[in-house]
Formats: sequence, structure tokens, C-alpha cells
Amino acid sequence: MNEIIEQIKQLKAEKSAIILAHNYQAVEIQEAADYRGDSLQLSILAKEAKADIIVFCGVRFMAETAAILNPGARVLLPVADAGCPMADMITAEQLREFKAQHPGAVVICYVNSSVEVKAESDICCTSSNAVKIVNSIPKHTPILFVPDQNLGTWAAKQTGRNVIVWDGYCPVHHWGLTLRHLNEVKAKYPGYKLLAHPECRYEVLELADMVMSTSGMMNYVAEHDEVILATENAMVDYLKYKYPDKKIEALSTAAICQNMKKTGIEDLLLALQKEQHLIEVEPQIAARAVACLDRMLELSR
Repeated sequence: MNEIIEQIKQLKAEKSAIILAHNYQAVEIQEAADYRGDSLQLSILAKEAKADIIVFCGVRFMAETAAILNPGARVLLPVADAGCPMADMITAEQLREFKAQHPGAVVICYVNSSVEVKAESDICCTSSNAVKIVNSIPKHTPILFVPDQNLGTWAAKQTGRNVIVWDGYCPVHHWGLTLRHLNEVKAKYPGYKLLAHPECRYEVLELADMVMSTSGMMNYVAEHDEVILATENAMVDYLKYKYPDKKIEALSTAAICQNMKKTGIEDLLLALQKEQHLIEVEPQIAARAVACLDRMLELSR
């Protein structure tokens, strides 16, 4: 492992490369990365990066987002088939039909969507700024929210806005984190604070002590102890690694994203060595999608 890490460091210096890793990546990937964070943090970092190469340790929509926001860099995805089931739950054609059914509505797309869907949307959002983005839309304007029904419902409840949600979801959060898990774990760890990601079902979010993005969880755990995390298990793994003396529990050990787990340290090394799995976006689609992303970033400053 140490030898691989040294090779990665050497190649980064030689090729003017940086490594970005999502909070759901394995511990060794996060430790090898230059920067780690949630989708909003990584989008900002990708846009501002001065590197020639960005190696994005995450899934395809994240690497696509980086490529759109920083067209001057070559963006590499270490594992070509690291995808996102939620992003696959809506296509650009389906979104066009959805918009036709609701003329005059503003389309907010969760960042967990394809570049083609972003190109058909008015503004993007992440789990950390969804409420702010919904509130930015003029009152009495109907809102279409794609593809995550859970985040869209949560944002609607927080803002009191009329939000029509698409019937998509993250399988890990939707099926892997349930009321049964919540009741069992809360009974086992009384007094612990439950932090839930807004991709969870609303029935889980209602009973959480706090609802927040992965960056919010990271910041909260830095200052507090005795927490239960209702999100993908890599967050628990990394926080336990970072804070070995703190009491941190997973709401469910079944909450594992197989796509996030595809990236190993050897894949990261190969991406730098061979500069493989380059992310390329059709210029016309990129031009439309970047407007959707830039609107989000402007509101997130």
C-alpha cells in the first residue's frame, strides 16, 4: 500500500494532477486524495482546480460534472462502469415529457443525474443546498424536482413550496435505511443523535435529530460524540478511522453503494499511469448543462 501511495504521489507531481474523492469512497482512497467532500464541495473544487488532470474517485455523474465545470482539465474516472442507479432512473427524453405535462414549471435536478438531464434542467442542486435552491424559485411557480423523490419531498416540506417530484431514489438510502433499522439502533444506543441524509425516506427523516449532507455530518462529528449515521456506510468507516475514540454507529450495515466500492487503490494508480477512462461530454450538451450548474454555484456562494 505504501509503495502504491508513493507512486501515486510521484505521478501527480509529474502530470500536474489532483485527486478528488467523494465521502462515500473507501478509506484508503480518501486518504490518497488531495481533497474529499460532498458533491457541492467537489464541484467547487473541480471548477477552481488549476491542474492538467483531475482524477475523480466517485461515480460517473460526478466526473461528468467536473469535466463540464473545468473544460481545461482532463477528467479521469478510475473505474469506467462506476455509475449511479438513481441517475439512471430518468432520461433526457423522460424529462422533456415531464416538462410538457407541466408547462411553466421550473426544473430542479439533483446533481445525481446525467449530463443530458442537467442540459434539460433550469438549475441543479445538491443535498446540502436543495432547500436554498427551492427557496430561490419565485413563489407560486411550480417546481419539478428530478430524480430523487426523497430529497425533493424533504425540500418541499422545509420550504412549503409546491414541488412535483419524479419517482426516483437512491436504492441504498431508500431500501437500506428503514424505520425497522431506526427503531432497532435507537433502542440499542439511547441518547445518540441520529443524523440522516435527505436521500432517506421521509418517514426516517421525520424521526432524525438532524437532516444533513455528508459534509454536514463530517462537520457535526468533528465537534460531537455518540452519533448514528443514516447514510452510506463509507461515511461511518472514514469517521471511525478519523476519530477512533468517538462512538459512531451506522443505522444499517446494509447501506453499501456497490458502485462507490468499485474504486480500489490500484484503479487509482492505473488511472494516473495510463490516463485512462477519460470523461468526454458533447460540447452542445456541456454548454447547456454548465448553465444549470453555474446557477447553482452562484446561489451557493
